[in-house]
Amino acid sequence: MAVQYKCCDIEFSKRILIIVLLVMFAGLMSGLTLGLMSLSRVDLEVLAKSGTPQDRSNAAKILPVIKNQHLLLCTLLICNAIAMEALPVFLNSLVVWWGAILISVTLILLFGEIIPQSICSRYGLAIGATVAPGVRVLVWICFPVAYPISKLLDFLLGHRHEALFHRAELKTLVNLHGHEAGKGGELTHHETTIIAGALELAEKIASDAMTHITETFCVDINSKLDRYLMNLILVNGHSRVPVYYEQPTNIIGLILVKNLLTIDPEDEAPVKSVTLRGIPRIPESMPLYDILNEFQKGHSHMAVVVKNCDKTEQQPSNSNAYVREVKVNIDGDKPPQENRSKTKMSRHKWKSLPNSHKRSKNMYSEILEIDGNSLPKLLEKEAVGIITIEDVIEELLQVEIFDETDHHFEYL
Repeated sequence: MAVQYKCCDIEFSKRILIIVLLVMFAGLMSGLTLGLMSLSRVDLEVLAKSGTPQDRSNAAKILPVIKNQHLLLCTLLICNAIAMEALPVFLNSLVVWWGAILISVTLILLFGEIIPQSICSRYGLAIGATVAPGVRVLVWICFPVAYPISKLLDFLLGHRHEALFHRAELKTLVNLHGHEAGKGGELTHHETTIIAGALELAEKIASDAMTHITETFCVDINSKLDRYLMNLILVNGHSRVPVYYEQPTNIIGLILVKNLLTIDPEDEAPVKSVTLRGIPRIPESMPLYDILNEFQKGHSHMAVVVKNCDKTEQQPSNSNAYVREVKVNIDGDKPPQENRSKTKMSRHKWKSLPNSHKRSKNMYSEILEIDGNSLPKLLEKEAVGIITIEDVIEELLQVEIFDETDHHFEYL
C-alpha cells in the first residue's frame, strides 16, 4: 500500500513539474515574441556599431536570429501554442475539467503573458542574446512547419521594411534628444540646430539662401578704380566683388580684392584692366546640397544665381589647366604682352611643383578672357542674385555668420 502511495506521489510530482515547465516555456515564447520582434535590424545594427560593449555583444548575437523575421515569428508562436495546448491536458488529470480550465487560464495569463512580456519589453536585448542559441535550435525543430508559413507571409505581406525615419521624423527625434526637451537627452541646443539644418538643407534651393541682386554690392566693368570706388570696396569689406556689364543683372565675373593692393587710386585704372575671374552660373532652383558640392571643388566660393535656367552653366574648368594671367578685352582693349609671357612662366612653374602643391591650383577659378563677341553668351540669362559658400554654411548652421566688418556695422 505504501508503495502505491509512493508511486502516486512521484507521478503527481512529475505532472506538477511538467505543468511548471510548460508555463515557463509558454511565458518565454510569449516574451520573446514581443521582445525580439520589437527589435528592428536598424536598431540592432546601430547598437552593434556604436553601443556600449555589452550592447554590442548582445546585438551581434541577436542579429542572425531575426534575419528572417517571419520564420522567427512562426517558430515562437508554434512553440507557444504547443505549450498552452498541452497545459490543460496535464491539469485535467489532476483536477476536474472546470478546474483545469480555470487554473490553465490563470497560469497562462499571469505567468505566460503578463509577467514575461513586461520583463522582455524592458530587458529584451539581454534576454534575447542569452537564449539566442536555444531559439536557433527551436527554429530548426519547427522548420518543416514554420518555413512554409513564413514563405506564405512573405508572399502576402512582403518582407518587413526597415524602421528608417523620414526627414521630418528624424528631425523630431533629434529634438527629443536635446537638453531642452527634458527627456534626458545629451544633445545641446547647438548640436540639435546643426543636425536640423543639415536635414533641411536638401529641401532648400538657391533662391532661399541667395542675396538678391538689388542688395548685392557689385561694380561696373567700365568704371574707374579711383579713390571713391576703392574706399567703397574697402568699406563693404568683401573679399570678392562681382563685376557687371552695363546693368547689375549682367554679372560677367568677379575680382579678388587682394588683387587691388597694387592699384594706385591716383591712376584711376579701369576695372576692365584688372584680372577678372570667372564666376559659376547656377539656376535658382538648384538644391543647396549640389551648390555646396560645387563650392567644395574649390573653383569658386561665389556663384551667380540666374533666372529661368534648367541646368548649371559654369565656366569650363579643367583640373589640368593652369591659371592664365590674361585680362579682359572689352571695347577693343588688348591684353598686354607681358601678361602672356607670365602665362608661359606659370605653366612651367606648375609642372615643376610636386603633386601635393599642384592640388592647390584647383582652389582658384578660371581667369576670364572676354571680348565683345563672347559677352552676349554671358548675358543670355538674367542674374537674380549672388550666393556664396558663407550663405550655404549659414543655412547649414541655422545661424548668421558675422565677420569683422559685419560686427563693425552692427556696433555702429
